[in-house]
Amino acid sequence: MCLAVPGQILRVDQSSGMRMGRVDFGGVLQDVCLEYTPEAVVGDFVVVHVGFSIAKLDTQRVEETFRLLEQIPRTGVEDL
Repeated sequence: MCLAVPGQILRVDQSSGMRMGRVDFGGVLQDVCLEYTPEAVVGDFVVVHVGFSIAKLDTQRVEETFRLLEQIPRTGVEDL
């Protein structure tokens, strides 16, 4: 099962002929291929799967997703 968490694009550049971006997932920064979402720009939120941005999200969808994620109970390793 995959859980798609929105990430915000911080930077866009070209690397080896590919459109790449630096994306922030709640403090975790990852380099992501943006070839599948050419409309995405700095400040946009995207959904990423195995290193590829697969969808740009509108602000309303991002806010709703974060609201729902906050409702998930948090458990630590000590709870296992």
